[in-house]
Amino acid sequence: MPRKIALRDALREAMTEEMRRDDTVFLLGEEVAQYNGAYKVSKGMLDEFGPMRVIDTPIAELGFAGIGVGAAMNGLKPIVEFMTWNFAVLAFDQIINNAAKTLSQSAGQYSCPIVFRGPSGSAGQLAQQHSQSFESWMANTPGLKVISCTDPADAKGLLKSAIRDPDPVCFMESELLYGYEGEVPEGEYLVEIGKAAVRREGTDVTLVSYNKMMLPTLEAAELLQKEGISAEVIDLRTIRPLDRKTIIESVKKTNRCVVIDESWPFAGISAEVAYEIQKSAFDYLDAPVIRVNSADVNLGYAASFVEEFLPNAEKIVRAVKEVSYVK
Repeated sequence: MPRKIALRDALREAMTEEMRRDDTVFLLGEEVAQYNGAYKVSKGMLDEFGPMRVIDTPIAELGFAGIGVGAAMNGLKPIVEFMTWNFAVLAFDQIINNAAKTLSQSAGQYSCPIVFRGPSGSAGQLAQQHSQSFESWMANTPGLKVISCTDPADAKGLLKSAIRDPDPVCFMESELLYGYEGEVPEGEYLVEIGKAAVRREGTDVTLVSYNKMMLPTLEAAELLQKEGISAEVIDLRTIRPLDRKTIIESVKKTNRCVVIDESWPFAGISAEVAYEIQKSAFDYLDAPVIRVNSADVNLGYAASFVEEFLPNAEKIVRAVKEVSYVK
């Protein structure tokens, strides 16, 4: 039976269930054990599984990511938590040059079943070095799967699928939404990697987004409905592999599309989605695809900068009216 629980609790439930099911699964990262996790995602896990399976690490992302990759190549299934993906930049050598390439470099002899997880994107007034979105960075790398979701049920089901996956998975969360609640099934519950979710049916325009930008996107859909515009809302959930079929089928029905993406506009996820639409649904479009991204600048500290920087419902509504030729 579903219960309403927070995103952090859904993530913990996924890890705990998988660690009970499979004793090769373990968690390591900064403050995951004694402190119960920087965001309390791993609360109580040290008490249940002990210090051999819930491991506090030094502030050394390259080092503990490398330990995880080596463990994965030797038959274990590590979950590596980064306090934020901004800090994971230090570990990119291990993620990109080792984890992502293990299978191909070994001619299929070794796999690397590892999950790298933590929050991506802005979290309020944390300024330039703590506010980047890393989905497009990771999705650019063959060999990595990339998941980015905030719905608690998806978080549980997709994280469990990620832990069981034989390939390395980058799991992007939202620091601002760890307390966001939703209905989550109890017990065994898996969500297939690579499948988008239609969050709202519509006929006039397709809105495509993921992670915490789903909230302003759904808000915009409500506002548009009041003005007589019916928006279909697609939650990508998985960035790589991308569910092109769901996107294209929706655009063929609505003939218009706006893509909402928290990352910078140049070479981001929104650009890839727009390309796929023009490639596979060009003849169905009644207007060019429009993207609503964060501003193409580094994020300043001031609250006014944060508000201006990020996509919001008002900006999305304005973009929809543009593709709908509504003044």
